[in-house]
Amino acid sequence: MPTRAEMWERLGSEVDVLIVGGGVTGAGVARDAARRGLTVALVEQDDLAYGTSSRSSKLVHGGLRYLETYEFGLVFESVSERRILMDLAPHLVNPLGFVFPVYEGSKHNLFIINAGMWLYDGLSLFRSPKIHRKLKPAEVAELEPTLRQEGLEGAPLYYDCSTDDARLTLETALDAAEEGAVIATYARVVRFLEDDSGRVSGAVVKDRVSGEEKAIRAHAVVNATGPWTDRTLAMGRAADEPVPKHGLLRPTKGVHVVVDAEKLPVQHAVVCFHPEDSRVLFAIPWGDRTYIGTTDTDYQGDPGEVAASAEDVDYLLEAANTYFPDHALAPADVISTWAGLRPLMAPPGEDQGDSVDESAVSREHRIMVGRGGLITIAGGKLTTYRRMAAEVTDTVVRLLRISGHLPEDLSDPRTDSAPLVGAVGWPEDDDHAAVAAKVRAASGDTLPEDVARHLTDSYGMRALTLAELCRSDATLAERLIPGRPEIAVQIVWAVKEELAASLSDVMIRRTQVYYRDHDQGLSVIDSVAARMAELLGWDDARRAQEVAHYRADVARSRAWRERDAAS
Repeated sequence: MPTRAEMWERLGSEVDVLIVGGGVTGAGVARDAARRGLTVALVEQDDLAYGTSSRSSKLVHGGLRYLETYEFGLVFESVSERRILMDLAPHLVNPLGFVFPVYEGSKHNLFIINAGMWLYDGLSLFRSPKIHRKLKPAEVAELEPTLRQEGLEGAPLYYDCSTDDARLTLETALDAAEEGAVIATYARVVRFLEDDSGRVSGAVVKDRVSGEEKAIRAHAVVNATGPWTDRTLAMGRAADEPVPKHGLLRPTKGVHVVVDAEKLPVQHAVVCFHPEDSRVLFAIPWGDRTYIGTTDTDYQGDPGEVAASAEDVDYLLEAANTYFPDHALAPADVISTWAGLRPLMAPPGEDQGDSVDESAVSREHRIMVGRGGLITIAGGKLTTYRRMAAEVTDTVVRLLRISGHLPEDLSDPRTDSAPLVGAVGWPEDDDHAAVAAKVRAASGDTLPEDVARHLTDSYGMRALTLAELCRSDATLAERLIPGRPEIAVQIVWAVKEELAASLSDVMIRRTQVYYRDHDQGLSVIDSVAARMAELLGWDDARRAQEVAHYRADVARSRAWRERDAAS
């Protein structure tokens, strides 16, 4: 795989389709279009999955709560895509049980919720990871002994999936690259190009590292910039096109907090209604950690600066302490936070989004073609990214056909059946432990079991290659942090095979040290930066800059603590 710098050099002067935005939807469009045989370039102003696509609830789910608003089409689409993603990326998309406790006086009674569960399973054509079952209070106490028992009437146990959202995005982009797409990160669109008729015909793109600019002509341009959609549209708006009073989007902020699993031990994802406003939240098991989320509040600021506030953290801890009173959490128990923006479509005719509650804003997506021909995809959710991408590429093909630039003999992209790169050769029985045993063997049994399993769950069958690298160089098997499973080979692999170009790329999105380590990786950033400097040719000034930038990322995730520090 070319490095980020090599990808920049590969950016040509003309392509069939230029995609702006390297989140999961943009990566999905690149994969679909490249597999059809189109020439593709994707440009992203930061890293792949930098925005919403690495800051979600890390779930691939059908959206059970959307049944309440009668969005049956969205649920059907979501559960169908959930099944497909389990097949495309079984190492990354894994079944997870959800316990939905129902108490006396709950918003909905047990009968209604159980009926909803049958509808949920039915919409999946009974192809959920497992069919739901209704638990009695004693059974709930056995499965989740830390959950509040007082007033408990029972709980359905149903199944959706967990995922590593950043790596799902990454593998989608890597598959696109293997099919010929150029994936250029840290490449910001400065302005759009127009032809004599006023049609958007490409963009001027700036390399944020070198400062070099390139003009890329494209027969179709796709805006897949998520929370940055309105800003991108402003650049691409035709001179005579009316400026809308309000933006296309109504972004809402979702915050999660991470704590030790010992502080909040759960074996399943636990569904909670917040005691204050009845919004749905989850407490989700995450290995040796548990995370709680999410909030749903309007956000008007810079998408790159979104962060958890003290009020957000208090809100989440209040819900957790209501449902798990014997494991009460305090702000000091929070290891890390993350905040992302949902790029939701503003309801039609809404005045600044004030008339509709945030949680009631639809998660449906829309594809629009502006007067200048710029194709914009907005809204939607992680689970349905593949289908959204297919619809966008269909729009691209129609536009190319109209303009007379459609290549002949387009291929079937098979994005619903061709596995992502880590899933090639994955066992049909989905036995992670068996693959992890092969990974250990490939390392000459030098890798500990927890490390082999970590590599398997992160890289799928590619973990075998990482293990072989460790066998040939024992220093690559060294743990980055004592007691944690991340090892040095992941840094090398991230740079050489996964387009990592910054310290934050590795610490946040190629690994999850930023979220999971008690110190968020600050104790090892100098050594990680030194290894990356050798691989990427950084001088001392660039290395110091990378360390400072990562410290700023950590500080942003901890900014909510300033209130407590001040008091």
